[in-house]
Amino acid sequence: MSETKVICFANNKGGSGKSTTCSNVGYFLAEAGHKVLLIDGDMQLNLSLAFFDEEKVLAMAASEKNLFNAIKKQDDLSDYMVSTGYPGLDIIPSSTLMSSIEFELFSKWQREYILKKCLLKLKESGRYDYILIDSPPTLGGWVMNILAASDYLVIPVEASPWGLFGLSNMFEFLSEAKGVAPDLKVAGIAVTKVDGRKNYFKQTMETLRELPAHLFETCIHLDSSIEWAQDNSKPVGKYRRSSRSSKEYQTLTEEIEAVCR
Repeated sequence: MSETKVICFANNKGGSGKSTTCSNVGYFLAEAGHKVLLIDGDMQLNLSLAFFDEEKVLAMAASEKNLFNAIKKQDDLSDYMVSTGYPGLDIIPSSTLMSSIEFELFSKWQREYILKKCLLKLKESGRYDYILIDSPPTLGGWVMNILAASDYLVIPVEASPWGLFGLSNMFEFLSEAKGVAPDLKVAGIAVTKVDGRKNYFKQTMETLRELPAHLFETCIHLDSSIEWAQDNSKPVGKYRRSSRSSKEYQTLTEEIEAVCR
């Protein structure tokens, strides 16, 4: 039985492509024959919306079986999965109540490890090859929980001057997280929303290469197929297989898999 790898996608900058990258990497890992569980850790519900329409997502968010309720009760997550409809790909949905998760964590004993404890049985069971966690664009107790529960971190970064803003805070936070997540490895930085026509793209890449983290070779370019796929609640590889972004996400998935074996 292979060991389950937990990979989180985090960046305190909003709009960096965390949910899009998490959902598409999960889809291509499952397509490659792996058993994959996605965890929607953000109150915005974007990871859930990548697979279900808004009505279904809001219904799951209002049900008892969502991540917020599991964390609140410190419950084993083994009974919270929902099938995405794609073979080998399940998801634990989020809730809009995740907006108050920091308050819920505040008074808990060993609050940095609650998600890790909730995942323990599921991880040890070997039911999944990969567990992918989508994080909110914040740096606080909940993201610390996510880091403590993960083996690897992927940092999606938008290829723009604003996309780089706050990255230094992210790496400072990672240094602090070493106290609660000493074994966490930064798998790498995934560059998203690339427009190669812009003069600042080369400069952005040069800046990223100076950071203390691996830079994935595959960049995700701006592509309307991603937006259409999101509008149809499908991974881009399912919505338009021949698109540039579909091929890029498939290649990026192979890179991430190679690092996170």
